[in-house]
Amino acid sequence: MNITAKQKAERFLSVLRHCQLLGMKVIQADQNSLQMLLPYNEAIIGNPLMATIHGGALTTLMDTACGTACFVAIDGMELCPTLDLRVDYMRSSEKGENIIAYASVARVTKNVVFTECLVKQESDNLLIAKCNAAFMRIGPEMTPPDFRKVVETGDASVYLGTDPLVKHGGNSL
Repeated sequence: MNITAKQKAERFLSVLRHCQLLGMKVIQADQNSLQMLLPYNEAIIGNPLMATIHGGALTTLMDTACGTACFVAIDGMELCPTLDLRVDYMRSSEKGENIIAYASVARVTKNVVFTECLVKQESDNLLIAKCNAAFMRIGPEMTPPDFRKVVETGDASVYLGTDPLVKHGGNSL
């Protein structure tokens, strides 16, 4: 399989329905790090008075960015479930601000991959949250064949089907 780190990251993200609903996108990826965008959306506001993004959406962004970085860092196709995710929320995001996760792989061992992530506002690079996370290596043989096919071909419809994205209360996420 001859694809770039960014393509591998994008194909990994393409099978995660919640990432599609949240509008997450890979901005940049290399062998040990990546940048992932979470666009501002009123559907993920946590505090309606301040219009800030909910902490759960930020945690999802960090977990996904770190997990995707793991998938890219390991040769071949090995899924790595989250073992531990420690988050520090530094401040609320500002209304209307897109958020970018900067995830990196700190260490790969036989059984665990250790990662770090910084989450910043896109416009001013203001630190919103950060995390350290560990992911369990389960071996390439545990990667489902349909998932492997998505990464090899880039066609996520094989994995997800063709159903339209879910709408919530008339507002699509």
